[in-house]
Amino acid sequence: MTKHASVLIVDDEEINRRVATLFLERAGYAVRAVKDAAEAWAILQQQDFDLVLLDISMPGESGISLCQRIRQDYRGNQPAVIAYTAHAMAIEQDEIRQAGFDAIATKPVSKQGLLQQIADILQKR
Repeated sequence: MTKHASVLIVDDEEINRRVATLFLERAGYAVRAVKDAAEAWAILQQQDFDLVLLDISMPGESGISLCQRIRQDYRGNQPAVIAYTAHAMAIEQDEIRQAGFDAIATKPVSKQGLLQQIADILQKR
């Protein structure tokens, strides 16, 4: 596993941010958590992250739109992006993958499953 990798968590639900932050910090990741796409984009303009854990359904800009913006307009090294979502239907997952996400973590996530998925993606980079 890539220790000390940096992860930006973007989710409008505080409990989802807190759970993911707890899992990742205990596993040795440097974590920053924000509540919406606008805040995430502002932070991404100032700091590089190895991975973005990104909710799909948020007020304002959606996770799909932010992922597309990261893929098209990001100025630094592109982070891996994992959709962090309850959208589990096949058609929704196809739309998510087409937007440029590296993987999908379906809520509710298990600690082991999320950590393994992140480790696998970071090892491929």
